[in-house]
Parts: sequence; structure tokens; C-alpha cells
Amino acid sequence: MVPVKHPERLARFVEKCLIDGVELIAVVGDGCVEIEGRIDDLIVGDGSDLERFITTSSHPNEPLADALNMAEVWFTDGENRVELVSL
Repeated sequence: MVPVKHPERLARFVEKCLIDGVELIAVVGDGCVEIEGRIDDLIVGDGSDLERFITTSSHPNEPLADALNMAEVWFTDGENRVELVSL
């Protein structure tokens, strides 16, 4: 079992990210590699919609602060659009 506090929210979260134009989902914490895989599966679906794309990353054994720093430099336009979400 992947340690997501509310697993039923993951699909809704991913769909909202797609609608909102999110560019990066970085996952941190226990089971983050598995959660990233689930998110990738939700994004790709059956593979028929090439518009469904978000870059994902997982950060096992990394402090949250390091993952947040990586996410902050992901954007080159200088606008800080990093948001911490806990599911």
C-alpha cells in the first residue's frame, strides 16, 4: 500500500493538475517512487491523449527542502509557482 493519506484524492488531484496546466509534480517521502508511478499512470491513461503531460519526479531519501528547492528552480521565468500539497 502506498502511504497516501487519502488515496481516493490522487486521481482528482492529477486531473486538476492537468486542467490547471501544472508542469511538474515532485513527490517526496515514504513510497514516493511508487506514488510517482501511480501519478504517471493517471496522467498517461490509455495513451490516446497526447495532450496529457506533466513531468514527474520522486525524491526518495531526500529532505523536503531539497525537493522544494529543485521545484523552485524548475521554472525559468522567475515566477515562484511552487505549492506544497499533502494527499
